[in-house]
Amino acid sequence: MTKEMRQHDPLGIQRVLVPKGFLPQQAEKLDPSLPIAQDELLIEVESLNIDSASFHQIANICNKDVAAIERHISELVAIRGKHHNPVTGSGGMLIGRVAQIGPSFPLKEKPVEIGDRIATLVSLTLTPLEIRKIRKIHINTDRVDIEGHAILFATGIFSKLPSDIPETVALAVLDVAGAPAQTRRLVNDGDVVVVIGGGGKSGLLCLYEAKRKMDVKTIAVDYTHEAVERLDAFPFVDEVIQADARNAVEVMEKVWNATKGHMGDIVINVANIPETEMASILSARPRGLVYFFSMATSFTRAALGAEGIGSDVDLRIGNGYAEGHAELALGLIRESSDLRKIFMEQFS
Repeated sequence: MTKEMRQHDPLGIQRVLVPKGFLPQQAEKLDPSLPIAQDELLIEVESLNIDSASFHQIANICNKDVAAIERHISELVAIRGKHHNPVTGSGGMLIGRVAQIGPSFPLKEKPVEIGDRIATLVSLTLTPLEIRKIRKIHINTDRVDIEGHAILFATGIFSKLPSDIPETVALAVLDVAGAPAQTRRLVNDGDVVVVIGGGGKSGLLCLYEAKRKMDVKTIAVDYTHEAVERLDAFPFVDEVIQADARNAVEVMEKVWNATKGHMGDIVINVANIPETEMASILSARPRGLVYFFSMATSFTRAALGAEGIGSDVDLRIGNGYAEGHAELALGLIRESSDLRKIFMEQFS
């Protein structure tokens, strides 16, 4: 069997069909066909957790029609050999069962056995994927249950699904695990932390993690009445602002009032809609830090927008990976009864 496998390829370059020689994330089309390479992992996929910005965009153009969403996702994956939304540039992640392990897969660094149920912690934008059948679209949780297979490269990362947290909840948490991990690194004692899109799953995790530092003031910005009511009930949220994050001036004025003119030391953007860059920038104090974790972010709008208003703030693009991020995020769910309750209600 080993002789029939593809050669070692830790970056997955041989899986790229168009354009040849590019990395999988940059590629227009990947080859998800079998056999696997000697250093690859074959996953029998159960569910895709589509990135929030991507699912929101797909649902909108399909008028939230489930059958149309199913066709759109099936056609997208069939054409590209991966789930890579060409509009948002984002994908998501998956859960499934390990079906085959290449003899050269780095098991010492990444111990796994056939039959283990895992969640991939690399984006679907670089994961070779073949969908045989879509079983169900969960429109309220951005999840798609499928029958199909995916390929994980030797450089790919994953997490075994925990036994003490329902898998749908674990999937939702792991999908955004980088956000609270980066929050832990960025926030210092005494900071004012503003989270744009605070009512979503990544926003809640960031707010809770920020509040674990000493004397931090947390401010959540969200649009819907449901999100605002939910945020008002959490002890780790000091103040809730209801505003449309696309209206930068409105958000700025409300953050000014909430902070008595101090503004945010750290502003974290996890909104799943475009054109929220300027609200984030205007919410930060001079030499403050704006962290764009949202996949709907436009670097051009952020960079030129800050320059255009003479805002001297540090802009950072979110990195979905941080060492230990999976266990950190799951640990927050274990630690906080409030977080566990809301995640159980929304995702279990």
